[in-house]
This record gives sequence, structure tokens and C-alpha cells, in this order.
Amino acid sequence: MTIQLGFQREDFTMQTWRAVAAEFIATGLFVFLGTASVVVVVATLGDDKMTAAGILTIALAHGLAIAVLVAAIARISGGHINPAVTFAAAMTGKMKVSTAILYVGAQLGAAILGVLLLKGIIAGPFEAGLGAHGLNSLGILDDQVGDGAGAGLLLEAVLTFALVFVVFATAIDKKGLKHLAPMAYGLIVLVDHLVALPLTGASMNPARSFGPAIVANIWTDHWIYWLGPLIGAGVAALVYEFVFLHREDGGETSPVALG
Repeated sequence: MTIQLGFQREDFTMQTWRAVAAEFIATGLFVFLGTASVVVVVATLGDDKMTAAGILTIALAHGLAIAVLVAAIARISGGHINPAVTFAAAMTGKMKVSTAILYVGAQLGAAILGVLLLKGIIAGPFEAGLGAHGLNSLGILDDQVGDGAGAGLLLEAVLTFALVFVVFATAIDKKGLKHLAPMAYGLIVLVDHLVALPLTGASMNPARSFGPAIVANIWTDHWIYWLGPLIGAGVAALVYEFVFLHREDGGETSPVALG
């Protein structure tokens, strides 16, 4: 495993900028659709948004949106749409650090733009925090590590571990079923939402959390939605890299680059 720094002029090609543009468009659309689903559910169900119907609606919106968008841009940028996925790819040498920085910048900028677009569409009284994440454990996480914050951090790390493990197994592993990668990405996001939506909001994606936090100025427990996903993504990337991609038994596979 070699981390590729890549800060030379020749690293910033037109292909790189096309990939960054694809990440910007796809992430903006994902954040817009995801936050819009939360706003619509809250407006429709009010205090009962965490019923089975509300959870399923939001989970399906996020899962289907990410699956379709990854399928749309996978051949252009690798279909990250998530700073945690980009971080995992860069730390295992699957993409250059310079490209990863551009990806993350595009993802965060697009997330802000996506939420600003939603804010311009939705009437003020119905914004409902514009889909901002926060611990809403219904008492389930109370009295756990850090009065629930530590449990929330651990949960976000586990959720993102599952997500990045699936991405590495399908999209990065040369022997993975790459044609199923977008569907697998979407399904793990959907399942993670079904499990954790009432607890942490099921972010797994710092850009998805950052956009609403900026626009709605809601920063409660925001650190969880950076640290948790980055820890989970890093551990998943290292586990898959050293246990499944590079093995001492001679069964090494050749990973393909994302982006």
C-alpha cells in the first residue's frame, strides 16, 4: 500500500476536473434529495416522523438516490459522493491525495449548494432544520458512553465501516462484482438508515451532515458526523486492504483505482 501524494501539475488533467465536476453534481443532488425527503416527511407526519412509514420513506430516498447517482458517475469519478469513501480510497493508495482533496472540496461545496436550493424551495415554517443530523435516540442511547454521544460516535463508525467495506468489496476489489456496486452501495445505505435513522440520523457521510449544518446553523453533536464516519471508513479500508486485497498466502488481487 502506497499513499499517492500527486501534487504535480500533470496530476490536474481535464480528466481529473471532469471527475471533480461529476462528484460535485452527484453529491449536490444526493444531499438535496436526502434532505428534501426528511423535510417532506416531517411536514407530513410532524411529531410522528419516526414511525415505520417515515423511516422507510427517508431510508428509501437516500438508498435509491445514492444507487442511481453512483451508477451515473461511476465511470467518470468512481462514484464516491462521500468524503469518507474518498478518504478511504486515498489512505489506501487507490487515488492521489491531490485528487482526494479536490473531491472532498467539491462534495462539501455541493452539499451546501444542495441545501441552499432546498431552502429556496421550502417555505420557512416547514424547513424543519433542513434535514440536519443530530442525536435523536428515543432514549435508546441515553446513559451510554458520553451520555449517548459516545454511543452515537460508535454507531456512525460501524455504519460507515459497513458502507466502505461494501464499496471496497464490490467497486475496488478486482474480483468484486463491479456491475452490482451501485446497487450494493444503495442497499447498504438503505439498511443503515433503517437501523440508525431514529438514533443518529444515519449519516455515514460528512457532506450530508455538513450541508444542513452550515445552512441551518445547527451544530449540535456535529463532530460525531465527521469523526465517526472517518474512523469507520479508515478501519474498513485497512481491513479490506490487508486481509482481502493483499494476502501472504499468494492470493493477492490487483485493486483498481477509484477516480
